[in-house]
Amino acid sequence: MKEFIAENLKNSIAAKEKLFETQSEVIIRLAQLIAEIIKNGNKLLIFGNGGSAADAQHMAAEFVNRFMIDRPPLAAIALTTDTSNITSIGNDFSFDDIFVKQVQALGKEGDLALGISTSGNSPNVVKAIETAAELGLHTVVLTGGSGGKLAGLAEVVINVPSDITPHIQEAHVWVEHLLCWMVDDILFGDK
Repeated sequence: MKEFIAENLKNSIAAKEKLFETQSEVIIRLAQLIAEIIKNGNKLLIFGNGGSAADAQHMAAEFVNRFMIDRPPLAAIALTTDTSNITSIGNDFSFDDIFVKQVQALGKEGDLALGISTSGNSPNVVKAIETAAELGLHTVVLTGGSGGKLAGLAEVVINVPSDITPHIQEAHVWVEHLLCWMVDDILFGDK
């Protein structure tokens, strides 16, 4: 068991190190973009499925409540939390539309749609990113492996160069925390 734990830790760290080596500048630019969007009075719409849905909720909570400092709430909505919307849209239309309809209802030009998909191929995330782009929202995706369909659709792509789902998800949480930390620093500085 100790060997398994050591190997797992090594692979998790390697995924984050590869991500840092290949995309640290993209992460910095994304933090600056998010700060600018919030300064302009716009908001983040964050979504994904399964563990990525939990990440969306976690990230939105860090922005709305607080991350490392006490500061005013920042506008972020997880599109994964309204079970009445999700189940009515899924039932009346399709599970593929659960995020699209919410982006159409809540998104406005200048907002940011952030889709999270380990494979980059989740149909409901793909459709929502396409719709967000058509509506004039900034589009960002967190993916893994090859990046899937989403890699070619979004304005900003942060792709974890790993094929191991848990390590992709661990790296996503790391990026999400980095973004919260850097946005707070950009907007509130020495607090």
